[in-house]
Amino acid sequence: MHYGQHPAPGHVIAHLSDPHLLAGGELQYGVVDTEVGLALALARIARLDPLPQALVFTGDLADKAEPAAYARLRQFVEPVAAEMGAQVVWVMGNHDERATYAAELFGETVPEGSEPTQDRVYDVAGLRIVSLDTSVPGYHHGELTDAQLDWLADVLATPAPHGTLLALHHPPIPIPMMPAAEVIELLEQERLAAVLEGTDVRCILGGHFHYSTYSTFAGIPVSVASATCYTSDPAPLERFVSGVNGHQAMTMVHVYEDQIVHTVVPVDEATEVSGFPSDVRAQVEAMSPEERRELLSRKDSPIYTGEIQVPGVV
Repeated sequence: MHYGQHPAPGHVIAHLSDPHLLAGGELQYGVVDTEVGLALALARIARLDPLPQALVFTGDLADKAEPAAYARLRQFVEPVAAEMGAQVVWVMGNHDERATYAAELFGETVPEGSEPTQDRVYDVAGLRIVSLDTSVPGYHHGELTDAQLDWLADVLATPAPHGTLLALHHPPIPIPMMPAAEVIELLEQERLAAVLEGTDVRCILGGHFHYSTYSTFAGIPVSVASATCYTSDPAPLERFVSGVNGHQAMTMVHVYEDQIVHTVVPVDEATEVSGFPSDVRAQVEAMSPEERRELLSRKDSPIYTGEIQVPGVV
């Protein structure tokens, strides 16, 4: 049931990024247990209503591209996704290695001496999600080859029923809060813009920066999800860059017919200081729209003045 003027979203996507899983219980920088952040994120997603139809991971899946780390990633993600009935969309990041990525996540063997880009297309109930590999073997910055751009143009030549989301690791946007990351940004972004202009791409999902940020690119909204491992502090004190063990988050993506809403969701709990128990929902739904507005919108409503006491509210 909806209390406002908008209908339910047509599609719900969970956008996670940069889990950086490690094999054998190793801690990232000797401090961060990367499995904890991922587990917390998946647990929060599993309790949402409605549940997502897809889990999109925008790269840096395994910190050192270890086969055991990819196996561990699948052990965490796939059972949760199966329980939800959600597809899993993997995206290559600069910490991933193509041969191991292809073998461990897709069961594909990469011919020796070749490193084909890992670009794939997913259909989520008519919403197309394109996973585009922006990684460069041996480097942390991003690039796209002529062959990839031609492939993408061919994919986008036919519109999808509900449009397209483009998922990539290196977001094609400015990085004013962390200039150091400009060294490892996506190069020659104008070439990608030329391919996307006039297509049905409704949004670009990215990662790489380890903090949430938003922009537009070629007139298309861009949403960058934070990381579930460590995060980047965009306002550090006297530091060129600063990675911190805190503020981990993901982003929920609600796709409407003519809008897309992005909501940053912290992976960890915080202390509740106000709220209502879940059984209040049934009472609110039983009211007419006018009754709901009078009770929940009026400043002098008895629920705000304290005349009505709601069980479970501190």
